[in-house]
Amino acid sequence: MEYSDIKTRLQALADLKYKEFHATLLPGTTNLIGVRIPDIRNLAKQMLKETWRPFVEQEHSEYVEEVMLQAIIIGRAAMPAEERERYIRLFVPRINNWSVCDIFCSELKRFATKNPDIARELIRPYLNSDKEFEKRFGIVMLFHYIDEAHLSDILNYADDFAHPGYYARMAMAWLLSACFVKFPNPTMAYLKRSHLDTWTFNKTLQKITESLRVDAETKQVIRSMKRQ
Repeated sequence: MEYSDIKTRLQALADLKYKEFHATLLPGTTNLIGVRIPDIRNLAKQMLKETWRPFVEQEHSEYVEEVMLQAIIIGRAAMPAEERERYIRLFVPRINNWSVCDIFCSELKRFATKNPDIARELIRPYLNSDKEFEKRFGIVMLFHYIDEAHLSDILNYADDFAHPGYYARMAMAWLLSACFVKFPNPTMAYLKRSHLDTWTFNKTLQKITESLRVDAETKQVIRSMKRQ
């Protein structure tokens, strides 16, 4: 399928009201068509029946929705783990907003679950990256490993975490709040001795108190831990 045909199909799905709403979630982003995520997923499903590799391998895209479409195809296409790993490495440098990052990570859940060792080794350099969205990618991929076997590693990584980027720090706060919901006791013990920077620490507390799965009494304790 020609690139121009894909762009035409995306433009046909445009919703101007959604475009305005989506723009408020991605400050400073102007290259939006306004296509809802379910519609992009449906288009990806159609394209997986066609020749999709040339589109995915195309590095430069005009619109955010094109990059999202690439992300979904890479996550869903049938291919060996080694080939998917190659496409992931090809794609990560294209991530320049939280929305594309998080959609990509969600689409890679099956890959991470079926190939835990390959996936963990794959994300290691991104966890240590100085680039904001590479780091966010690595952190959000850790959501697939919030379990007893990996919790200690996640908390140890969190204590070494340092990055000035808003979206990297938000990802860390989100990750730790998810750890707290699933494993409250060890995560609480970590928070009491945490070396996180104050902003990320306080944002973690905020995210925990926003959870519907944390009781009111615990939320009160969490609020009392806020750093000044």
